[in-house]
Amino acid sequence: MDGFAGSLDDSISAASTSDVQDRLSALESRVQQQEDEITVLKAALADVLRRLAISEDHVASVKKSVSSKGQPSPRAVIPMSCITNGSGANRKPSHTSAVSIAGKETLSSAAKSGTEKKKEKPQGQREKKEESHSNDQSPQIRASPSPQPSSQPLQIHRQTPESKNATPTKSIKRPSPAEKSHNSWENSDDSRNKLSKIPSTPKLIPKVTKTADKHKDVIINQAKMSTREKNSQEGEYIKMFMRGRPITMFIPSDVDNYDDIRTELPPEKLKLEWAYGYRGKDCRANVYLLPTGKIVYFIASVVVLFNYEERTQRHYLGHTDCVKCLAIHPDKIRIATGQIAGVDKDGRPLQPHVRVWDSVTLSTLQIIGLGTFERGVGCLDFSKADSGVHLCIIDDSNEHMLTVWDWQKKAKGAEIKTTNEVVLAVEFHPTDANTIITCGKSHIFFWTWSGNSLTRKQGIFGKYEKPKFVQCLAFLGNGDVLTGDSGGVMLIWSKTTVEPTPGKGPKGVYQISKQIKAHDGSVFTLCQMRNGMLLTGGGKDRKIILWDHDLNPEREIEVPDQYGTIRAVAEGKADQFLVGTSRNFILRGTFNDGFQIEVQGHTDELWGLATHPFKDLLLTCAQDRQVCLWNSMEHRLEWTRLVDEPGHCADFHPSGTVVAIGTHSGRWFVLDAETRDLVSIHTDGNEQLSVMRYSIDGTFLAVGSHDNFIYLYVVSENGRKYSRYGRCTGHSSYITHLDWSPDNKYIMSNSGDYEILYWDIPNGCKLIRNRSDCKDIDWTTYTCVLGFQVFGVWPEGSDGTDINALVRSHNRKVIAVADDFCKVHLFQYPCSKAKPLNETAEEESRISSSPTLLENSLEQTVEPSEDHSEEESEEGSGDLGEPLYEEPCNEISKEQAKATLLEDQQDPSPSS
Repeated sequence: MDGFAGSLDDSISAASTSDVQDRLSALESRVQQQEDEITVLKAALADVLRRLAISEDHVASVKKSVSSKGQPSPRAVIPMSCITNGSGANRKPSHTSAVSIAGKETLSSAAKSGTEKKKEKPQGQREKKEESHSNDQSPQIRASPSPQPSSQPLQIHRQTPESKNATPTKSIKRPSPAEKSHNSWENSDDSRNKLSKIPSTPKLIPKVTKTADKHKDVIINQAKMSTREKNSQEGEYIKMFMRGRPITMFIPSDVDNYDDIRTELPPEKLKLEWAYGYRGKDCRANVYLLPTGKIVYFIASVVVLFNYEERTQRHYLGHTDCVKCLAIHPDKIRIATGQIAGVDKDGRPLQPHVRVWDSVTLSTLQIIGLGTFERGVGCLDFSKADSGVHLCIIDDSNEHMLTVWDWQKKAKGAEIKTTNEVVLAVEFHPTDANTIITCGKSHIFFWTWSGNSLTRKQGIFGKYEKPKFVQCLAFLGNGDVLTGDSGGVMLIWSKTTVEPTPGKGPKGVYQISKQIKAHDGSVFTLCQMRNGMLLTGGGKDRKIILWDHDLNPEREIEVPDQYGTIRAVAEGKADQFLVGTSRNFILRGTFNDGFQIEVQGHTDELWGLATHPFKDLLLTCAQDRQVCLWNSMEHRLEWTRLVDEPGHCADFHPSGTVVAIGTHSGRWFVLDAETRDLVSIHTDGNEQLSVMRYSIDGTFLAVGSHDNFIYLYVVSENGRKYSRYGRCTGHSSYITHLDWSPDNKYIMSNSGDYEILYWDIPNGCKLIRNRSDCKDIDWTTYTCVLGFQVFGVWPEGSDGTDINALVRSHNRKVIAVADDFCKVHLFQYPCSKAKPLNETAEEESRISSSPTLLENSLEQTVEPSEDHSEEESEEGSGDLGEPLYEEPCNEISKEQAKATLLEDQQDPSPSS
């Protein structure tokens, strides 16, 4: 009987153990599911609270504006957008319409959260907030009164008739396309000698060198307001010196007293509305879906939160230069992004660092690593086992330093050199808080972190072929490490216990336990799904494969060739997934239904931009030879066309039916704006074309070239027929900007050596020698960066290449200026007072994006497209906040290269 009872007890015990294990497994699954639901609820609740706060703030501001009386003071911040970019709700009935400027990658702006109520702050409070503005966000741009006259005493001189009538001697110098804009006029020995003999004055800022990427010479003599002179016959004129070269600008007759000129703070503001594009060409693992339903990715220095269902964007604008990597906190709300090094307008370095920020409020929580990292931040990851308390970071120095941080305390826990080879990924182990894995060129390292020390164990491939690159890694449910390499192989690394050495305990090491051939070409990315299954993205074969829990392939789909190879894969809603590609697409797809484009952009430097004269359309052309027409109202691509050569400039015919595109070789194309069909091809010279400009009635087209000439064409048949009219000859350097008069009789042009010349078109395109005769001419557009009405936008200390594009608004009250430091400024028009350098707030001058030099041409800017991916390639773009303070001009990042922010050059039509 006792034996029978014992047998029964054993049977019951075995059954109970099995049942307990099943129940524990079910409980673990439920706990995980509940944790996911809590995370989603937290994110959704935070988003709802944010929206409620915005609504309450909006109601309060409306009540305040209704109850307020009188006009705002000059320093009052008026909450209105200068450019609405096609937004029907905000568009003015007449003069203001949507415009764009192509720009670089970047920016940051300091201000309060959009949930704060707008209040007029005393000056003392403004100064306090200037010190801490780098941790806050404000897409709204500060403005200030127009610059005051230079403190230098003005001198009155008279010009003799002999000097007035003297004809200046000019040597026509045709620089090659490789010559730089800032030194093309001083190529001759005479010019160099003249520069070397220029006396220095206390007003000049001595020797400022720019970033090495721009290859600029030492500045000998910078822009400075020198004297105001007077001639009894011609009237007064202003002289400004640029690199020692005098630039004379005659004061218009309607200015009775130059000293009485006063300008007010422009009431318009700029706010980033949309960022077109995604950086996938040289980055990886940078696309994720947040629980709030927003896709997070980056372009230039802007991190974008894109709700593809509502077609809305929010932007984190805290970075000062291009973002290169991104990591999501385990709570799915906080995000860490790392940037590269840069340089500000004074030549001071902008240090690479990591910013941890809140994806709901867009507020900066912590800035990590200022002064620690070199060149840039390559990759980073939050810890999982301790709920994201720590952050591991690899920089782009030669030694690829690995640092571990308690990011909330801003404390560095450990630091060590990893390898001189490329490091492509770093991740914390999800269950072992003391284990960090890095991988890259021909290596995988397993790091043990203890206190302030890190010890390394190299992964041994043994009998398996050692890959050229270990490209990515992930973790299986049992804690094993899964890697994908350039040979298309996935390796499973399992932790095993080895024999202990005398006096020490047993050690765990990772060894290869299984090899799986996954892709033809490289395995570029791995994505562990919530249900335990795996997604892999291939390089050469462009396939996405779904693997079951035993790593057996279940489904696969191929990304079409026109989208490029795969750079990032992330889990989406339900059975959807997100894909980032090397041609800068973000796709949303399923294995059953294929792919849908969510984000796209150019794949190389963006140079040319034109806005439609009366529709919410803008056209861009770039080094990738793509011509793209964008709908700025719906934020989508209307059409794209591949042309034979890279595009450098563009302009719409006033009828809007055709658009002219200039290239780098002297050829220019005319395309039908609706069908994108080729209408006409012409060639002028064999050098880069820098500006295309139609006259206001569309009967003439002026083409500015780097061969120093302006080519004139008569236009007929609504922009479909062109015949050569003449050529303007007289510039000694390449053409940068030009504008037409309303009667088509005159052209004003700027060149690379700071000339302001005027041309008489009906009389054979002759150069007007007496420039004072042109001081009262009205101009249909104002895009020239040099002239009496706009010379005040130049800061003292400029070397002549700092301002690249300028445009006047339709109502002729505001000018927008794009500079070399990734900013767009707003000034009141006209701006005819020199801008002292010390009027610019010190902190704001650091908000730049990319060191890439903007070319000197109307609306020509460079979108950074540095290819820093060291592995062998598979193939050949927030809420409105309260400004903290005002400055001499309104500023916003030039990442609005892809955002629609600037005003169009054409006058508004009644239908706009």
